[in-house]
Amino acid sequence: TAPTHHLFGLRAALDLIADEGIEAIWHRHEVLARAIWAACETWGEVGPLELNIADPSLRSRAVTALRIGAPHGSALRQWVQDNAGVTLGIGLGMAEPGDPAWHGFFRIGHMGHVNAHMILGALGAIEAGMQALRIPHGQGGVAAAAAEVARGSTLAG
Repeated sequence: TAPTHHLFGLRAALDLIADEGIEAIWHRHEVLARAIWAACETWGEVGPLELNIADPSLRSRAVTALRIGAPHGSALRQWVQDNAGVTLGIGLGMAEPGDPAWHGFFRIGHMGHVNAHMILGALGAIEAGMQALRIPHGQGGVAAAAAEVARGSTLAG
């Protein structure tokens, strides 16, 4: 039996792409990625957090990998899951699961049908988690992200 539900899902996804337009989708992903990077760069001004890929031209527009040092990565992932319902990814391939360093990474996914309120909400949860866990970080990460969203909407309009 063919997986007809997959075909219906594909049709719905293609309809969303057709409705928004591929150029607009690429622009949205660029703006949201830059918003995440702005927050992370601001947080990284103080404390251990750093983007895994330093050069913005080499970064993915679909996922952002971060280093924060063990045990902060696992603690932050758990805090945002438990307290904000936000799931952050593990640092795939950044350390072996048995290595204590494995607990020092996380990823923020921003692919697919995501928008500014989803990203700003996730960033707010991360910032709250760093505050609650007393992880040193620069202040104003979410504000830096919001400024990128505002700048991106101006460019589009």
